[in-house]
Amino acid sequence: MHPVKERIAAVFGQAQGSGYLLAPDVVLTAAHVVGDCATPRVIAPGGAGPVPCRVVWARDDDRRCDVALLVGERGIVRDGAGDGFAPLVWGRAYDLRPWPGAQAIGYPQVQRDGCGELDTEQVVGTLRPGSGLLGGRYVLACEGGAPEAPAGGGSPWAGMSGAAVFVDGLLAGVVDADPGGWRHGRLTVTPAAALWSDFGFLRECLLAGHKPESRSLASARQLETEEFERRLRDYTVRRAGELTIIGLTLSDGSGETWPLDTAYLSLELVGGRQEGFGPAPRRVEEALAGQRRVLLRGAAGSGKTTLLQWLATVTVKGELPPGLGQLSGCFPLTLPLRRLVRDGGLPAPEEFLAAVAGPLAGLPGARGWVTRRLSEGTLLLLIDGVDEVPEADRRRTLEWVRDLLDAYPDARYVITTRPSAVREGRLAELGFTELELLPMSRADVLAFIGRWHAAAGGPGPLDERLRGFRDALTAAVVRKRDLGRLATNPLMCALICALNRARRGCLPHGRMELYRAALDLLLVRRDREREIAVGPEGPELEQAQLALLQKIAYWLIRNGRSEIEWHKAVEILERALPAMPAVAARGGAEEILGHLVLRSGLLRRPTDETLDFVHRTFQDYLGARAAVEDWDFDLLVKNAHDPQWEDVLGMAVGHAPPRARAELLEKLLARGAAEPAHRRRLHLLAAVCLEQATEVAPDVRARVERAAAGLVPPRDVESAKALAEAGEVVLDLLPGPEGLPDEVAHAVVVTATAVGDERAVPLLARYAAHPWREVRAQLVWAWDRFDTDYYAEAVIGRLRHDDGLAFVAKSAAQLRALKRLGGRPEVWCRGTFTAEELSEAVTPVLRDLWIQGDLGVVDLRALEGAPSLRSLRISGTGEVVGLGAVNPEGLERLDLELGVKRFPA
Repeated sequence: MHPVKERIAAVFGQAQGSGYLLAPDVVLTAAHVVGDCATPRVIAPGGAGPVPCRVVWARDDDRRCDVALLVGERGIVRDGAGDGFAPLVWGRAYDLRPWPGAQAIGYPQVQRDGCGELDTEQVVGTLRPGSGLLGGRYVLACEGGAPEAPAGGGSPWAGMSGAAVFVDGLLAGVVDADPGGWRHGRLTVTPAAALWSDFGFLRECLLAGHKPESRSLASARQLETEEFERRLRDYTVRRAGELTIIGLTLSDGSGETWPLDTAYLSLELVGGRQEGFGPAPRRVEEALAGQRRVLLRGAAGSGKTTLLQWLATVTVKGELPPGLGQLSGCFPLTLPLRRLVRDGGLPAPEEFLAAVAGPLAGLPGARGWVTRRLSEGTLLLLIDGVDEVPEADRRRTLEWVRDLLDAYPDARYVITTRPSAVREGRLAELGFTELELLPMSRADVLAFIGRWHAAAGGPGPLDERLRGFRDALTAAVVRKRDLGRLATNPLMCALICALNRARRGCLPHGRMELYRAALDLLLVRRDREREIAVGPEGPELEQAQLALLQKIAYWLIRNGRSEIEWHKAVEILERALPAMPAVAARGGAEEILGHLVLRSGLLRRPTDETLDFVHRTFQDYLGARAAVEDWDFDLLVKNAHDPQWEDVLGMAVGHAPPRARAELLEKLLARGAAEPAHRRRLHLLAAVCLEQATEVAPDVRARVERAAAGLVPPRDVESAKALAEAGEVVLDLLPGPEGLPDEVAHAVVVTATAVGDERAVPLLARYAAHPWREVRAQLVWAWDRFDTDYYAEAVIGRLRHDDGLAFVAKSAAQLRALKRLGGRPEVWCRGTFTAEELSEAVTPVLRDLWIQGDLGVVDLRALEGAPSLRSLRISGTGEVVGLGAVNPEGLERLDLELGVKRFPA
């Protein structure tokens, strides 16, 4: 239990003071002890002698806080002594109860011996949160009488400042002063709560290697709260800590989930304020850094819900990356809007627990917990799926969000939606940063393929068969452009991996064929290949699964829902079974529904009373098929303006036979012509639907393309991305840069790069000399969507860069291409590079290098031959080696922001 002898430090800065080791090289002390001293020294009993330190954080505002955080140039304790450091937990007082038995150990003046040598004093007393309420500091009232004042004046406690104050082993604060008027019988203390409200302090703790954890100084009520939070924490980890990986069945047939920390892949986001120019995609951890309110957009299957699962898990487990220190001490609650809206009204805060953690909502510690956490600003609300709310309820939902923000402005909020469900800028006035999940880069796709196959193989090394599937698919994704265009999000990548394994490398072509084959895999072949007998249900039910699932899916779509009550699903099957006598003979509707949940691989039961599809995409695919079979084209077109129906329309066109397909497209065009308010959206949707149409009458195709031409050029980034969904058909419609406003030119480039077809490269080359840097930055960022060498010659080599344009390299091949072009002054390396690969960035013209890693090792010995390097920035990496190889004389800027602080020589 703390305090521990080896961690009680003496600090020598502008004055002599005390401190406590949070980690073997991390010291907590008082800011005024450090003062203006640039390199304070620290020594601990039995340690490595005086160790120079750097000040990574300090705050001395005279009243509420007087604390500094120091990091030693080396370990302050002897080698190996820090391995046994016990975890340190902070303690926070939530009421004004006095806490007897508090203690602090430091090196005060009164304990110096006759020769002036330091020694420790253990101060024991009562910590009083109710003293100093206005000033924001606690008081430690000392037991055993006050020491005499020095003969020459001053405080006998001089040197005690910076000592850590502990209550029952919890670090409750830091001694900072001997207040006047109390005859040296009291010490003032900066409370732990003052530090926990400071994002900068928490962030520096994480970077330095100390993971802050806290608990309350316990009263009976607080003990109930802690017990509740412990159980809610475990519950959250169990519920959010696993991913469903489509098509993955382990060798023992135990299901299709995998631990989140093994399977999760950090993707790229774009948006928000950031350093540099251009769209500048960033990894999730970097994009969310410092954000308190985020609106996260992403297409179906892009990983929005998975990202929330990861955020909930790392927050509740206290394993946040350094950039997300603003969430330290927060507790996550995930609110799936589809379920909340289905249940009637949107819940009040104290109803959140009943909605998402019902089994725990009745515990004593749950009373008032949500509102208290919201008021403190320590609740992270993860609000999932605005797009899954029926359009009629969407305005009410956003008003509910606004009410929460007005009542609890200090809480943290992350909201997810598909792009079209909430218009751009709608929540910006409420302080939300809008971010968008990007399509997976080639490197992300290859990483996903590796992780999927590792999960499929279970623990241990991959067997030869799975390794062969992985390697063949990795090569195919790079080599086959049509396959690469399909592998753009985690859902599609998972389906491709599953089908590649099931079909032994023979993959379907096109999105609709991919979905069709995936359903065949999940509905029929999976049980057959796992040698699960059809059983008493018989082959009739196996063949009827698709028709029954379609009816459930179409009901959900027509009613604007993503979940259905179990009894309603039973009623749907009861109405369908009279037309399926062979199936009806095998059992009642409830029994058959149970079979679908157990064996289809497509339905799941979030609760005992509800059902949903494992992914919304399968619901849309099956519902679209039912709509086509029922010839419900009028209903489809009537709802075509609703974002919830966009994918349904596209898939309906893919399902429909040629004549029906032509009719549906003509109805879309006719409604667009008759309704100016929806014309742009409907005509664009018709153009996007052509991507799913393998056969369309030439005159109908021509009409759709003429309507799409009216949407060109796109006017902003949002419309540019929507236009790109139409695919290659738009490339022939996009204009060159001549005469276009800057924003429109940028939007054209966004569309062409998002399509990602080689036919776009000649058009993009015409924009290489554009005067607006934003346009050229987009051309740089899109490099990895095309063949490396072809794009380098046609586009990258032509980009003017005399205005500080940064060239982003995501692979060693791109660095080599830049070197062949003579190098560039400003280069950003994203990803993990070996020393040999990083050396390709070194050219005589290199002045600014930014390395954004993926928590790997960065070896700077590769930069030994960079004579012109003036600026070096490193972020998101796990370890830096060879820093001494960088020439310090010419370097004007050095920024290091690492996931784990390690600086080997």
